[in-house]
Amino acid sequence: MNYFDYQYPFELEGGEVLPGIRVAYHTYGRMNADGSNVVWVCHALTANSDVAQWWPGVVGDEGPIHPDRYFIVCANILGSCYGSTGPLSVDPLTNEPYYRSFPVITIRDMVKAHILLRKHLGIDRIQVLMGGSMGGYQALEWCVMEKEVIDRLFLTATSPAESAWGIAVHTAQRLAIEADPSWQLPAPEAGRNGLKAARAIGILTYRNYGIMVRTQTDPDREKLDGFKASSYINYQGDKLANRFNAYSYWLLTKAMDSHQLARGRGGDLEEILRGIGQKTLLVGVTSDILCPVEEQLFMAAHLPDAELVEIDSAYGHDGFMVEGEKIATLLGEWLMR
Repeated sequence: MNYFDYQYPFELEGGEVLPGIRVAYHTYGRMNADGSNVVWVCHALTANSDVAQWWPGVVGDEGPIHPDRYFIVCANILGSCYGSTGPLSVDPLTNEPYYRSFPVITIRDMVKAHILLRKHLGIDRIQVLMGGSMGGYQALEWCVMEKEVIDRLFLTATSPAESAWGIAVHTAQRLAIEADPSWQLPAPEAGRNGLKAARAIGILTYRNYGIMVRTQTDPDREKLDGFKASSYINYQGDKLANRFNAYSYWLLTKAMDSHQLARGRGGDLEEILRGIGQKTLLVGVTSDILCPVEEQLFMAAHLPDAELVEIDSAYGHDGFMVEGEKIATLLGEWLMR
């Protein structure tokens, strides 16, 4: 992991100012002489900058985004707990961690930090900008903010604005965190049990009825307790609570809620999308109930140069990561054209 320290005031979209920021990032491969082989991957909610680890088969030695061919960059988003400035970082004005005092951030703030890193790395053009779910939110914003820098756009399981459904899901997750008696204590483990409950809510939207019934139904019809589905949900909650932080989760779901490409830009979503001229591949997952295919259909109808492919998957929203082989095949073919 590498770090970029920007030691100047960083103004957020909401008006507050961070005295400086750190951006954690990974790179793979080498940039060629004319800088024309850059692929930048934007990650989703609880992922990190090690994209080759969490998107195997798509990025890395086994995928179409191969380090022998491309210079690959993935930066950890602001507000996360994986190295970039966030609630667990030390506020230089108080010499204490920010915790609950960390200001609200938006997707545009995250992209603004990406742009600073791009310039620091000497990247003038991005051949392919990629993102799934919340990563797609960042990629879309970036295409509006720096449309002259980006050549191609790959998006999956994402949308140009957070839906009322998504906001409702995130609000339920934050309510779970806020109900934890330890929430807002000045400690990194604050809200841990609430985070487990929030993850449980999230899992129900990342997957769907079909896959849960298929994989988590108990064969024992005589059970009164200790059901397989309950164990699975508890396991997923513990798994996230052991690697992530409730302050970051609360903050990042707020950032997703405010995702709206048309905000402050003097036009509606359709008009803003028509201004994104990059050749674009959209991949929707038929069983996704969090960012359903209808959201990718909307983008395909208004982006000037977009191709939409739907993939069948039982894994719902998580299909964009689970179905690495299908994604890799589509992406590889599209890049060759």
